[in-house]
Amino acid sequence: MSTGGTRAVRLTRWGGPPVLTGLPRPVPTGEEVLVRVEAAGLCRSDLHVVDAAAGGLPYRIPFTLGHEVAGRVLQRGPRAVGPPVGERVVVYGPWGCGRCANCGAGAENYCDRRPALDRELTGTGAGLGRDGGMADTLLVPSGRLLVPVGDLDAVQAAPLTDAGLTAYHAVTSVGPALAGGASVVVVGIGGLGHLAVRILRATTAAQVLAVDVREEALALADACGAHFGTLLRPDTARVLRARTGGTGAVAVLDFVGSRSSLELAVAVLRSGGELVVAGSGGGELTVRKPGALPPGTRISLPFWGTVPELERVVALARAGALRVEVERYALSNALEAFERLRAGAVRGRAVVVPD
Repeated sequence: MSTGGTRAVRLTRWGGPPVLTGLPRPVPTGEEVLVRVEAAGLCRSDLHVVDAAAGGLPYRIPFTLGHEVAGRVLQRGPRAVGPPVGERVVVYGPWGCGRCANCGAGAENYCDRRPALDRELTGTGAGLGRDGGMADTLLVPSGRLLVPVGDLDAVQAAPLTDAGLTAYHAVTSVGPALAGGASVVVVGIGGLGHLAVRILRATTAAQVLAVDVREEALALADACGAHFGTLLRPDTARVLRARTGGTGAVAVLDFVGSRSSLELAVAVLRSGGELVVAGSGGGELTVRKPGALPPGTRISLPFWGTVPELERVVALARAGALRVEVERYALSNALEAFERLRAGAVRGRAVVVPD
């Protein structure tokens, strides 16, 4: 069923480009909730989805892009739970089965049924195989996936659901190791990396060392509170080790995940250190004992974060401790935002707003 219409940025064929088109506006049934979109963030993973070859992802096309979404509850199905009509919310992006142990704990990012859902081609969540929020409205499967944001600006709120949440999840995974002003290296000061720097400064006493290939990204890291920043060069590992007193960093948060970023991470990590690979740049590590990895290295591959963590991220933003660097685009100009992101020209996060 539908009433009226909605505009949406859709992936209609693998390899793109996305298209802006009109659709009937959905009517929620059962536990579903219809959200009027106020802002939707754009992520490099959107480019990975658009550029994927047929069969490369467990999704069916067409679907609407956009997995970072803020808006207002417009309509609820008869069995809906959670925020009432009129409440301003952000949408938790990874949609699991809602019934397994991880989903019951709010960790739908690690849904136990994810492999089965992938085989069934049901999609990972909003904008990832299922209709997302780069549109005028978004149909959400359940109110359990909505987090109230109060009067937080929608353009600031939307990127918190991935860029903010994934960065927070990465930081908290190494939190116990950062006591006493230990050194942490953040590689890649883009949409996620700049928020990781801000979260580290707001929640830890760590010495934050930032690395990027762009001078403007290092300027952003400095504005976010990094204690030191350096371009990625042949001598970067030596420079960073010197900043740690020669022992190496307690943790490296890699928001790039390329061959060069992973090589740097291995070179600067201390024994017993933590390597968090949040980027999807196609790099590979050889895990061998003995091998290049420092003894005692622990490696994690974070995927988003949990609903309780998103609530804490929203609380940080509402308290003024977390601000997203954004570039704003009208929904009618969303394809320009895609091209700027592809060219590496976006400072911080691109956010699309229905116009």
